[in-house]
Amino acid sequence: MSSHRQTPLQTAMAQCGLIAILRGIKPAEAEAIGDALYQAGFRIIEVPLNSPEPLESIRQLRQALPLDCMIGAGTVLDPAICPEIVKAGGEIVVMPHGDPQVIRAAKSAGMACCPGVATPTEAFAALAAGADVLKMFPAEQLGPAVLKAWRAVIPKEIPLVPVGGITPARIAEYAQAGASGFGLGSALYKPGMNSGDVAAAARDFVAAWRNAYPQTGQQA
Repeated sequence: MSSHRQTPLQTAMAQCGLIAILRGIKPAEAEAIGDALYQAGFRIIEVPLNSPEPLESIRQLRQALPLDCMIGAGTVLDPAICPEIVKAGGEIVVMPHGDPQVIRAAKSAGMACCPGVATPTEAFAALAAGADVLKMFPAEQLGPAVLKAWRAVIPKEIPLVPVGGITPARIAEYAQAGASGFGLGSALYKPGMNSGDVAAAARDFVAAWRNAYPQTGQQA
């Protein structure tokens, strides 16, 4: 964190702090859905590992999208899968929990890591294990008031990313409380949605993001 050079994750989040969670996507859909998200402005996309053939979807996304879009895996529970994620082209591991073994495995494999945390104790333990971003999960339970309280003690350079129940209408209140980004699930994509559906939802989210963070995309 002492380096002035941005990591790929910092660069992606500076452009757009919205993380697309494509739970349930199939490899045959990945390119079209990924392109719709990229064209709308998204620069971070994750495929949860409880999706059909998730590593193949990650591979398809990585091959299809420009390198300024980070592709990764979500719902990562087993440290042993991290090398396979890298082989598929994954650059970030997202977790629902804060298991330090998974965090260390992700970092050892050269990936960024975004563990899920629900208390300050979990947050600081995840940071000690090497976390790059803290996923506040579930955001419905934590809310903007909790986020604001965390912001008083967690260093401002550590991104806090609420995940769970985020809609375009809720982005502003979380932004005011100190959120750095957002993980977006079924309000953005759920199985059965086509690329046009996803593009429309993505544009709504990006518009809400830019309204809440007007400086976004202008950082070097």
